Amino acid sequence: MKEKKELQSTPSIWRNGRFRRMFAAHTAASFGDWFDAIAIQVLVAYRWEADPMMIALIPVVMALPGLLLGSIAGTLADRVHKARLMIVCDAAIALLTLVILAVPGPAWLLPLLGLRAAAGVFQMPSQQGLTRTVVASDDLFRATSLNGLVNQASKVAGPLLGAMTLTVLSPQACIILNALLRLCSGLLLWPLRGIGPALVSTDQQAVAAGQQGKSAAHTAPEADEAKMREGHVRASRFFNQWREGWAFLWRSRMLLHTLIFGLFGLIAILMIDYQFPTLLRVLAPGNESLLGWLVSAIGAGAVGCMLVLNRLNRISAGWGLGGGYVLVGGAIAALGWARPGTGLPVLLMIGAVLGVGNGLYIITQNYILQAKTPADMVGRVFGIQSTVIGAIMVLSPLAGGVLIRIAGAGTAFVWIGMTVGILGLAGLLLQSVIWRESLADSSLTTEQNADLA
Repeated sequence: MKEKKELQSTPSIWRNGRFRRMFAAHTAASFGDWFDAIAIQVLVAYRWEADPMMIALIPVVMALPGLLLGSIAGTLADRVHKARLMIVCDAAIALLTLVILAVPGPAWLLPLLGLRAAAGVFQMPSQQGLTRTVVASDDLFRATSLNGLVNQASKVAGPLLGAMTLTVLSPQACIILNALLRLCSGLLLWPLRGIGPALVSTDQQAVAAGQQGKSAAHTAPEADEAKMREGHVRASRFFNQWREGWAFLWRSRMLLHTLIFGLFGLIAILMIDYQFPTLLRVLAPGNESLLGWLVSAIGAGAVGCMLVLNRLNRISAGWGLGGGYVLVGGAIAALGWARPGTGLPVLLMIGAVLGVGNGLYIITQNYILQAKTPADMVGRVFGIQSTVIGAIMVLSPLAGGVLIRIAGAGTAFVWIGMTVGILGLAGLLLQSVIWRESLADSSLTTEQNADLA
């Protein structure tokens, strides 16, 4: 009964103290990540003058942990104290970030980025699962949009503050700031470490009860055998939960189609996602700050979109996912059509449109994945999503690097943007077919939230 009282909807989600702590920790981590991202891209693209293929390897090494560990991380997140796992990940990310300060070039940077990404793989499904645990069903859409709002708001302030820090200090200072903010995130989550105990299966309870019922006269070999049996039961249960996550996703038409639709778009988008510095070197050679301005414009567009969605508290799956891709694709193609000397206001306007589409898509997708998933499977579903994203990030950036080498950055952006835009248009036109499970239920309303939970 106590848990039900804690999960009752409140007039304002800010009255939920647990969510406030999670929100503050997520804000610190997100801003730190953008300080770090801008610094690393400036180091690699401008100061080390790496070619497109070397730049393409950065998202590849960061994606490999998601591919190899995504499903496992999601299953683990459903079994352990989620806040504790997030705290451990924050500490690991902070330590590895500080180690980056000692690297002399891209060859040394890549493995460290891969290790750091591995810690992030375990953190993401834990955060999603903890949100589902501490937030009432009626407040879930607002929580989702606020978390997404932080991600996009950090794209506004993070790159700008990072650019200012780069001007006054150095990329190393931005990296240190990221490490400090990660430590702050872990400290904010510390009071939540007791929430979300590990799932205990019936078989595990039986083993535990049997162990407790045995007399102290048992010999050491018998105790060792019992421990081995308990270990086998735990391993079997872990595998079964991992398999249940995939089976549930396969049975849910809404979730499956949402992930597949997103997969095709990401295959194209991730080909150029880390190649913006390559294009900007052509449009404005030597202007390192342009990257920060463009990323901030993208974040500003996404923030504005999410503020509107948070107020409306509704959007259909077709307009959110398909419409988002139309805007993203159109903006990417427009950047490809831009020529050296294009004014800063024009580039910022294009970036803002890209951000609106990005925010529209992300918040709709995350909400569908959370609202259509039982609380005890959220971690597994988002872990599977990480695995899928990791798989395409291994190949897409490399393909993008090859495409840019062959056709040039501008032409590659145009082709990829048109591909994403056409996919989004298909989503708009065929939304009643793609999300046919119940289009009315895909309208993100608070009243329907309670029915979905």
